[in-house]
Amino acid sequence: MIIKFKKLSQNAQVPTYTTSGAACFDLYSVERVTVRAEDMQTVGTGIAVEVPEGYALMLYSRSGHGVKRVSLANSVGVIDSDYRGEIKALIKNDGFFAMDVFPGDRIAQGMIIPVNQVTFEEGELSDTERGTGGFGSTGK
Repeated sequence: MIIKFKKLSQNAQVPTYTTSGAACFDLYSVERVTVRAEDMQTVGTGIAVEVPEGYALMLYSRSGHGVKRVSLANSVGVIDSDYRGEIKALIKNDGFFAMDVFPGDRIAQGMIIPVNQVTFEEGELSDTERGTGGFGSTGK
């Protein structure tokens, strides 16, 4: 699959897979930003992408951020196929120290996934063994 992208900043980097077995590609900062402890900050990638219809670009935190108590503020970002603006990551710092982000730093990882739009139909639901059991209802 080929994903078209556009550089919106001179120092924007092409998303890259770090290894041949990587499930996600890395997205890079084009900004110098400090994310204070217990705060959040938007960080731009300087690129826009054209996600094909029937797909979405999912943004995830980088695994290395977990050690630093850093994540995406909304856990997972969803970039719809009709969005053409800059890809940005809202970085949340739950750590005790400020985190500096520099141009060229990997700030998030992305994955293109297929999506289906569904039609909702009101009606009776089928019975299951679980039924209406909610949070923790399947644990013993």
